[in-house]
Amino acid sequence: MRVYEILLERAAERDLKRLPTSDFKRIISEISKLADSPRPTSCRKITGSKNDWRIRVGDYRVIYEIDNNARNIKVMRIRQREDAYR
Repeated sequence: MRVYEILLERAAERDLKRLPTSDFKRIISEISKLADSPRPTSCRKITGSKNDWRIRVGDYRVIYEIDNNARNIKVMRIRQREDAYR
């Protein structure tokens, strides 16, 4: 049973659609793991934000927000490293 529900914002959906198939599959796999473990050892808190985190998947960064009360994870963006923090 999954502990957290994964929600994708429209921007994250658009980002996913633009990815090559191999990267898409790898990123989806990592996002689905967040449902069981929203703060894996590889995650980092985004400086200056309250609930925003990021995981690295190859050259990409998955930026997400954890809502512990609602038990959901909202994936906001999936960007290459050089574009992720703009």
